[in-house]
Amino acid sequence: MKTLSQLLIAAAQQNLRPRRKKGLSPAVSLHLAGEILAVASGLKPAVLYDYSTVGIDKIKNYLQQIQSIGLMRRRLHLLNIADSVLILNLEETTLWLETLLLTNKVPFIDVSVSRSCPGHCEPKYVESIKGHIAEILAHVKTLASVTSQLVTSREIFSADWNLCTIFGVLLGYPTSYTFTTDQGFENCLSLTPLRVFTVQATCCRISKDLRVRIYSFSVPENLYLAMKEGLDAWSENLKDVFSAQNDFANLCISTEVVSLAAVAL
Repeated sequence: MKTLSQLLIAAAQQNLRPRRKKGLSPAVSLHLAGEILAVASGLKPAVLYDYSTVGIDKIKNYLQQIQSIGLMRRRLHLLNIADSVLILNLEETTLWLETLLLTNKVPFIDVSVSRSCPGHCEPKYVESIKGHIAEILAHVKTLASVTSQLVTSREIFSADWNLCTIFGVLLGYPTSYTFTTDQGFENCLSLTPLRVFTVQATCCRISKDLRVRIYSFSVPENLYLAMKEGLDAWSENLKDVFSAQNDFANLCISTEVVSLAAVAL
């Protein structure tokens, strides 16, 4: 009889293999399953699927298969935004977006290339971003009420959205980058010291040896102290959610400061 790990590897290789290309390796297959389980367990609202170039139907088949073999039974939604697919926990996404709109505790960092260094986003731009969040929240709440299927999918897009910001919001980051595009899609983060946060845990539900990266995001070091209270509150909330589930163990939230020649957003 095959183990859960073997079944998850087979499901990924069967459904997520691009035509004429090699399928996902066993290690990548298990990490993907762990990331999706983190979404289902409420540790984050969504994960961006960027493992292979397959259609949304293939990803949907994969989710249905890993649910049928018993990884989890939580309802999941595939949100297709400009050909990028996010796998959402609809309940957690709704709660997270409502929190952003009600409390305004998530700062948006302006990293436009015209700036000499990163800074807090101007209020008028924050209001614009909140309008975009409200659009997505309305869409997600409609989805949550129209069907009880375990895996659903839908496409949504607006040319007004900054996808870097929208993805940061949907992935549950405590802060998101934004920038104006009138001078292109470059940013001012080149050689800027960044404090990188990495959240990892052992996915004991799948294997006692499977270490899964749940979050990875950065904050400009020059803004870190001003944002520390909000980042600490986010970390404490994550710890509370973590203690309420049994799929993961050994939570580790680490930071390091790096400077890169170029930063792609």
